[in-house]
Amino acid sequence: MSGQNDPVRALLAEVWASWAERGAALDAEDWDRATRLPAWTVRELYAHVAPVPEMFTGLRAAVLDGPAEVTDGAGVLRAYNRPGGIAHTAAGQVAEAAKRAAGTAEPAVLIARFGVEGPAALAGLADLSPGATVAHPLLGSVTVGALGEVALMEATVHLLDLIAAVGGPPPAEGALHFTRGLLAEVADPVAFIEAATGRSAQPVLPLLR
Repeated sequence: MSGQNDPVRALLAEVWASWAERGAALDAEDWDRATRLPAWTVRELYAHVAPVPEMFTGLRAAVLDGPAEVTDGAGVLRAYNRPGGIAHTAAGQVAEAAKRAAGTAEPAVLIARFGVEGPAALAGLADLSPGATVAHPLLGSVTVGALGEVALMEATVHLLDLIAAVGGPPPAEGALHFTRGLLAEVADPVAFIEAATGRSAQPVLPLLR
């Protein structure tokens, strides 16, 4: 399958379009509104999620021969969220990076990343298969498709954060269904099934930090 026919990329572009549409409808007060994420405003949330074209350029430059060590989004998320993983050790750095980016990017710039620049950069990778292997600084190597799955999950989860802060229609149904399935895949299957069916009181959630 080429990247052009990848349903995850199609859903990602659809979710990004929702971010762009919501951003275009916000006023100055909305951009400074607090979200349910501690100490993050709407502007900082946009800065955190907004696609950066340089990331896609780096992806092409990182292509490797041979199989990847991590081949799906659930594997990426498990690695990030294990004890001592980056979701725990770098949380403060991620938040500060969003604040710095928000301080230098006007709303129009952030909206354009979702509505114009990000989709164009994604389309530029149409010849790169989801199964292509790329080097990763923390995971060793990972498939392009796995990174796309995580990007879609992030964009969808944080779109729910945005909607909780400023309102608007829900994310696309396909993105919601995909994200639900990916998060369920992260959990230990026996623990998740027994908790979901009321057979165990063992805590399973949250799956991500």
